[in-house]
Amino acid sequence: MRDVVARLEHDRLRLGRSSTAEWVADILRERITEGVFWPGMQLLEGEISEALDVSRNTLREAFRLLGHERLLEHRLNKGVFVRILSAADVADLYRVRRVIEGAAVRRSREASAETLAAIREAVADAERAAVAGDWQAVGTANIRFHQALAALNASPRLDEAMRQLLAELRLVFHVMKNPREFHEPFVERNRELLELVEAGKAEEAGRYLEAYLDHAEQLLLRAYAPKG
Repeated sequence: MRDVVARLEHDRLRLGRSSTAEWVADILRERITEGVFWPGMQLLEGEISEALDVSRNTLREAFRLLGHERLLEHRLNKGVFVRILSAADVADLYRVRRVIEGAAVRRSREASAETLAAIREAVADAERAAVAGDWQAVGTANIRFHQALAALNASPRLDEAMRQLLAELRLVFHVMKNPREFHEPFVERNRELLELVEAGKAEEAGRYLEAYLDHAEQLLLRAYAPKG
């Protein structure tokens, strides 16, 4: 927890004097998305409120907001914990991803230069992290890649929905005992999907994405399957 607290102490600089529960929730959600917090981890109210220099009431409200987003859960007489997702959660997350990302790539011919640049940057960051053997960073770049893909919808509401969904998805990644084995194939597949989008092959990109998401979902559900 000490390393996490140090990270949050740095985050307090983002809050300023007029900090709100929503901004605190944004920071905690980002740290979940980056893999700093993991499923089942207890979030200690005293340490986090001190690290961020916010009141406990503000932090409790942020916890409540993230509870509504299914990222945290309050356990009676025990405290607040990062949620542990189930196989049913995985299936539902991928159901929603197919809707949001599928629509996004099929309208990719209308992509702005800014959105395409964000997609390219995420792909390049994942490739560099893979070369360095930093598979947690690969996972974070992959999350950014899919957030940027969703931005092809040009909808702030869908962007927000995708941010929440991808934070949940990062919690699912922790079920994979071998992060390299899970993430490595998708580094190349992200590059291939980017090339289809850049070439204006929207329908082909949509079909490619469907197979991509099917494969990822199967890998995760296999990890949830009972062993024996």
